[in-house]
Amino acid sequence: MNINQLMKQAQQMQKSLAEAQSKLAVTETEGSAGNGMVHVVIDGKGAIKTLTIDPKLMNPDDADMVADLVVVAFNEAKAKLDEIASTSMSGLVPPGLKLPF
Repeated sequence: MNINQLMKQAQQMQKSLAEAQSKLAVTETEGSAGNGMVHVVIDGKGAIKTLTIDPKLMNPDDADMVADLVVVAFNEAKAKLDEIASTSMSGLVPPGLKLPF
C-alpha cells in the first residue's frame, strides 16, 4: 500500500467520523424513573433538553427522592446515548483505537 492510498483512507475515515458525529449531535435519548414520574430527554452532547416531573412528586418532604429520580432518569438517557455513540462509531475506527466518545 502506498502513501497516497493511506492518505485517501485517512481522509475517508475522517469524513465518516465527521458525518457520524454530526448525526450524533442531533440525536436525542430519553430516560425515566419512578414509573415515569420523572422523565429526561438529553441531546447528543449529553445536555438535558427537557425535564418533566409529575406534580404528585412536588411535596417538599419528597425533594430528596425527586432529586434521586432525576439522577436515575438522566443516567438512563446518558447510557442510551453512550451506546448509540459507541455503535455508530465502532465501524469507523480501526480495532484497538480508542476515541473519547
